[in-house]
Amino acid sequence: MNRLESERLRIQAELDALRTQSARNMMGQFATPGPLAYEILQSARRLMRPSDRQVRFLDPAFGTGSFYSALLRVFPAASVADALGFEIDPHYGMPATRLWESTGLRLELSDFTTRCPATSRSDQADLVVCNPPYVRHHHIERPVKLRLHRKAMEQLGIRVSGLAGLYVYFMLLSHQWLAADGLAVWLIPSEFMDVNYGSALKNYLLNHVDLIRIHRFDPSEVQFEDALVSSAIVWFRKRRPTPGSAPEFTLGGSLHAPRRRRCLPREELRRERKWTRFPSASVANQDAGTTLTDFFAIKRGIATGANGFFVMDRRKADALALPSRFLCPVLPSPRFVKTDIITADPLGVPRLERQLFAFRCQQPLDVLKRTEPATANYIRAGERDGVNRGYLASRRDPWYSLEAREPSMFLCTYMGRSSNGQAPFRVFLNESRAIATNVYLMLYPKEPLRRTLGEESARRGVLGCLKRIVASHWKGSGRVYGGGLHKVEPRELGHLSARLLLKVHPELNAVTFRQGQLEL
Repeated sequence: MNRLESERLRIQAELDALRTQSARNMMGQFATPGPLAYEILQSARRLMRPSDRQVRFLDPAFGTGSFYSALLRVFPAASVADALGFEIDPHYGMPATRLWESTGLRLELSDFTTRCPATSRSDQADLVVCNPPYVRHHHIERPVKLRLHRKAMEQLGIRVSGLAGLYVYFMLLSHQWLAADGLAVWLIPSEFMDVNYGSALKNYLLNHVDLIRIHRFDPSEVQFEDALVSSAIVWFRKRRPTPGSAPEFTLGGSLHAPRRRRCLPREELRRERKWTRFPSASVANQDAGTTLTDFFAIKRGIATGANGFFVMDRRKADALALPSRFLCPVLPSPRFVKTDIITADPLGVPRLERQLFAFRCQQPLDVLKRTEPATANYIRAGERDGVNRGYLASRRDPWYSLEAREPSMFLCTYMGRSSNGQAPFRVFLNESRAIATNVYLMLYPKEPLRRTLGEESARRGVLGCLKRIVASHWKGSGRVYGGGLHKVEPRELGHLSARLLLKVHPELNAVTFRQGQLEL
């Protein structure tokens, strides 16, 4: 490590300490660790062509210059013909300008996405290396999102989902800054490989450039100490895809020595919806046959928007004198549910140590003031605390009227970690009348399956089948974040094969209709 890199690390630590974690999260400011930046630049040098004696470097999200520092240590000084960086935040940009002023770097303190791209070959970069800001879509203001969407359409003809994070636009809008046959290396969240809004990047990587490799880090090894995100590195050249080429997918270990690797033909990648299956698994059979969606309507549990107001234990409900008709049993966090079968007392309340209730009322406040003054007082207390101004509450009429969701016979946790080969998610049979919040997925049996579940043995048999879905199937259906945290959405859960269910309970073969034929 040279003197400038040591100084950069010191400055980075000081600047990060002056910003709150929440502020850095909103701006997506997660600095690339120095050793990782060095390894990425080493991989870039190995991929540079022998004719690339002079390198023109670009980093659209410069920060304090982790990649630029690695560039100067990996490439001979005489080979760096030009280096350009963009940094939107003066908090990091000004100290970086002073740090690198003697090296010939051109660092512009501006928003890269607003700049007009280079038009001449001599002004374009041969090497783009970037860790773009990880700003989630809900932190991007609507006018900014519309501008970015328009530019992506104008420059590449690619339509980007409104749910896409800022890093998607950084990758797409850098295209015109990269010279023909130039090399790009991007450090981005691996979520793009699975989520629907990642289709824009997949389109770009398969049709607009020549994808070389994607390396995904082991999800249990978080690359950024201050961000719970699983990362991937993407290498490609700016040229039409090489006919018959097969991009390489690697996983775990180091960039130079990954634990697993596999090359996948582009045509197979086009047919695969979830790229995080690679390199561990083969391309999925797109004709998956019967899936859980054929048998269950799967929904996320209710979102209250303010659990502190809407969810309470019995003691609080009694103290507030809230009528029982305004209280619905609700399941606590899965960590308080010790068994897979949730039994109930004669009133349908779960037999759990932690018993909770959701406040759910549809009556107008004016009526409640006359008929249920204690309930009206509780609602007015919520208004004084600003609960009614929350995002979800403000969109309800009245604001305290939670969704009238029915209990579901089966439940599944939607986030979890896997250990010792066990599935990261838990499945429950719900024999109570409790509903669930959005830490669960609720599985409602469809007709005619529902008619087969009258017997307790049948219900427990289905529970056993769901529990026996092996951990690899669950992982292949959901998505994974840093630290090995797995997440599955209703649609992803619905894509799981129901063949095991049919194998163990062949009588259900009589009800294996496709979704469009089922009575909802």
